[in-house]
Amino acid sequence: MQATMRTTYELGNQNQTTTWQECIAFYQELTARFPQVLRFEQIGLSDAGVPIHAGVVSADGVFDRARIKGEGRPVFFNNNGIHPGEPEGVDACMALVRDLCVDPARLAALGRTVFLFIPIYNVDGSLNRADTSRVNQDGPEQFGFRGNSRHLDLNRDFIKCDSLNAQVFNRLLTDWDPDVMVDTHTSNGADYPYTMTLIHTQADKLGGELGPFLRNTMLPHIFAEMERAGWPTCPYVNPVKDSPDHGIAEFLEVPRFSTGYAALHHVIGFMPETHMLKPFADRYASMRALVDVTLAFTVAHGAEIARLRAAEKEHAKHTTHWPVSWKMDESNPSTFRFKGYAAKYTPSVLGDYQRLSYERGEPWERDIAYYNNFVADVVVRAPSAYVVPQAWREVIERLQWNGVEMSRIEAPRTVRARYYHIVSVGSRAGAYEGHMFHDEVELEARSAGVELQTGDYYIPLKQANARYAVETLEPQAHDSFFRWGFFNSVLEKKEAFSDYVFEDLASELLRDEPELAVAFARWKLDNPALVGDQDKVLHFIFEHCQRHAEPEWRRYPVLSIV
Repeated sequence: MQATMRTTYELGNQNQTTTWQECIAFYQELTARFPQVLRFEQIGLSDAGVPIHAGVVSADGVFDRARIKGEGRPVFFNNNGIHPGEPEGVDACMALVRDLCVDPARLAALGRTVFLFIPIYNVDGSLNRADTSRVNQDGPEQFGFRGNSRHLDLNRDFIKCDSLNAQVFNRLLTDWDPDVMVDTHTSNGADYPYTMTLIHTQADKLGGELGPFLRNTMLPHIFAEMERAGWPTCPYVNPVKDSPDHGIAEFLEVPRFSTGYAALHHVIGFMPETHMLKPFADRYASMRALVDVTLAFTVAHGAEIARLRAAEKEHAKHTTHWPVSWKMDESNPSTFRFKGYAAKYTPSVLGDYQRLSYERGEPWERDIAYYNNFVADVVVRAPSAYVVPQAWREVIERLQWNGVEMSRIEAPRTVRARYYHIVSVGSRAGAYEGHMFHDEVELEARSAGVELQTGDYYIPLKQANARYAVETLEPQAHDSFFRWGFFNSVLEKKEAFSDYVFEDLASELLRDEPELAVAFARWKLDNPALVGDQDKVLHFIFEHCQRHAEPEWRRYPVLSIV
């Protein structure tokens, strides 16, 4: 193999990862040499103005997306470098694409399957190189940083799309509609013998026949083939207590994460997590094996996966009740044959507590509890359509990026609609990825005759992309636009009062509004410590009276047409 066709990892001491500049130049040279195999181009810009690229490998030189999808060809999508400090997927993808270009047998094995890839997704973070940000990681010698130029973790951004990267990704995944996605990562946490662990789309959430196919056919095949390749693999090690001895729980990948986001489009997603305490060369080799194994399965079973996905999209058009929140079924664990190290607890030299460590000289292997079943804990009745007022353009454009079908209302008309009154929200302390995230949402469903306005957006749910619409527009969904704060302004009351004037008016309101008087009496019984606080007393009366009510206050603006 010519020297110029070798990657930075291969040319070095197997402890170096490519720079962004080297990576892009490598693919550009490959494209120039093998234009009939590889198409590589810029698909957007990051927030720092750095180009984001994507590539397509095709065994027969067909790169046109419309033709590929029109012919029903399987599409396998490999995303890399979302966390540039976890770079083995970046280097493994370079070698994989190179091998497809130079080895006719490998290329022919693709058949009709198309290999779509992003070489480095977080391009801003990849340019922020050092050797210190990954505290306990064993190599490479230098690597990029987790945050992008806006200090965002892009694997929390797929729904809210604060970054230009996420906006590009939303459109790319929607346009290509891949059948399987592998998004490469490195993990920290407990110590254990495995180099490779695997997060996958939660099968219960994926649902239909696609979920059981993933759980019962695809995952056993991947684990068996990884064992055969010399890289025994286990589910992502997410201990239910402090060490794996007590069991591990499957990761509930909600839509802020890549695999959870892909599931909204009925895409089977994998997030391989190599173990950061293992040498970089081992992490690289196991990642290459994982992508090879998963790609080969997709090639062999592409038609079946496409059929199952099509069935789920059709089913979405007729779904009447949607699960929008899930919880682990603690009463129904399965088991996994796990290889671990003995967990030890010894006094810390830093403080007055017991510290955990693992003894690699004391390995063990046994069945442990594996909590991999999840049940829906919030199910909503699907409306026939949603109406999103045109004022909420940030919401509308995200729906459009994800292919949600909608139309503009051409003339005012009155309809019966359901809407939510927001009773209360509980937000986590401090900012979370640039937002005040609402962990707790209490709603009251109401209905009324409402007038739809010209130019507002009508979103019928009899469509293949209904799941994306439901899980973003229903406030109680794990990663709804409401939880991420897109509608925060409706939580603010816009008018106020002067206490010395309102004191007299409050008595009048209590006399004229019996329901207010009953609610106020109940509030005083429930909150005796607040009765002596004039501000709290007057605000309760002001916020609950009808005479000075603000109809838009705490009224969720998205309508459900019933």
